[in-house]
Amino acid sequence: MRDSLREFTLPVAAIAAALLLFGLLVSFTGVSPLEVWFILFKGAFGDWFSWQNTLQRAAPLMLTALCVAIPARAGLVVIGGEGALVLGGLACAAVAHALPLPFNFVGTAIACLAGAVAGAAWIALAGWLRQYRGINETISSLLLAYIAIGIFKHLVEGVLRDPASLNKPSTYSLDAGLLIGGIAGSDVHWGLVIGIVACIALGFWLRATASGFSVRVVGGNPRTAQLVGLPASKLIIGACAVGGACAGIAGAVEVAAVHTNANASLIAGYGYAGILVAFIARHNPLAIIPVAILFGGFGAAGSMLQRRLGLPDASVMVLQGIAFVLILASEGLRAVDWKRVGAQRLQRLRLLQKAPT
Repeated sequence: MRDSLREFTLPVAAIAAALLLFGLLVSFTGVSPLEVWFILFKGAFGDWFSWQNTLQRAAPLMLTALCVAIPARAGLVVIGGEGALVLGGLACAAVAHALPLPFNFVGTAIACLAGAVAGAAWIALAGWLRQYRGINETISSLLLAYIAIGIFKHLVEGVLRDPASLNKPSTYSLDAGLLIGGIAGSDVHWGLVIGIVACIALGFWLRATASGFSVRVVGGNPRTAQLVGLPASKLIIGACAVGGACAGIAGAVEVAAVHTNANASLIAGYGYAGILVAFIARHNPLAIIPVAILFGGFGAAGSMLQRRLGLPDASVMVLQGIAFVLILASEGLRAVDWKRVGAQRLQRLRLLQKAPT
């Protein structure tokens, strides 16, 4: 119970501290921090329209956070989910245009599967470079993300471009039969359900299957994994592929449910925000769900901060950055035995009181 409470308390305290610091910063512009906090809450969860916007933004955050969380359970720090997302969206749009897909659920599933394959291959490449070439996966995945964005722009503005897209280069739009609609007529698309199901399924896989346990062993103690004969390289690359597939699906869902084609709007920073969500959730797939909803709400409230208070729309990025720094700082507090620290200080105080003057 004490460990569970610590797992819950530190992230909540870090987010609360981030909100306090953010309020302090905006107070220098003459805006009341209380008003900022109220607008943040209202823009994220104040009414049904706000909830729809929040949940719509939370869907890709869940999937891109899994791109960080699953490799992390295998001992890797992968931060290139943005590249897998854009390539997944590009693959979805390209396959939908190149192949005679049926205009129904099956065709949509095939297009999204193409996005998953593209994302899986891209992140698995970072895992392969780590295992067989000794290249740090954090650096390689980040650089691969920039390469993926370059490939995306080259193809969207080149051979895959729709000639009718003049001011904003984009691919051909998906047929209406391939689009992912809203849930019960709302603006919340079925990508949210995909994200929740993926988090639950992967959480179950990690906790209740032999392969998931093997991945956790490799990430927790590589030497033990070698001693018991686990195929560490295959497990690590497989974990990267699973995470990349989730980010690829996120890109495919954004194309099929939001943009209807692949264009520059797909590069919205969901892959980078997913890093923050995964770290706050402690790489726990189940905990990713509420954290993604919370940060989806922060993103949804950005435009309201701009309209009501005159703050820049990007001010929410400042809040996310502060939260990320505080989350990283709080990691150092997890290993502290506060009971022992208190006992040591009490003992020192008693010794000082007994010492001769």
